[in-house]
Amino acid sequence: MKRVESSPDAYIASQASDVRTVLEELHVLIKKALPDQDCYLWEGVFWGGSQQQIIGYGNYSYQRSDKKQVEWFTVGLARQKNYFSVYVNSVEDKAYLAEIYRSRLGKVKTGKSNISFRNLADVNLDVLTEMIEHAGKITADSKS
Repeated sequence: MKRVESSPDAYIASQASDVRTVLEELHVLIKKALPDQDCYLWEGVFWGGSQQQIIGYGNYSYQRSDKKQVEWFTVGLARQKNYFSVYVNSVEDKAYLAEIYRSRLGKVKTGKSNISFRNLADVNLDVLTEMIEHAGKITADSKS
């Protein structure tokens, strides 16, 4: 997966109106929670081998187990076939924030670093915002 020149706003505008409405609301929420972070569109094969487009907010660099240095986003937003996903790539005390906040996020499915839901009514947006702000603080602290 790699960062591309396409605009996240153009990607959102290209979606069907019901999807676009949700993506726009989440896009604004994430940008407010990470006010000093840039956002980019990422495209390519994602975990599990599927072709994806993800809006990535913020960035950080990490070293994979094969010693390769990788650039990645702090928070990602994607539309899947039947649901929306927010990826939060931040860890505190060896636990991903999605795991830490899981019980407070609402009617969502969580993985190590992702939160998936069918519609906005299913997710507690205040808790999602709190978690994204927390991720931004972790990333900022790690850079200083």
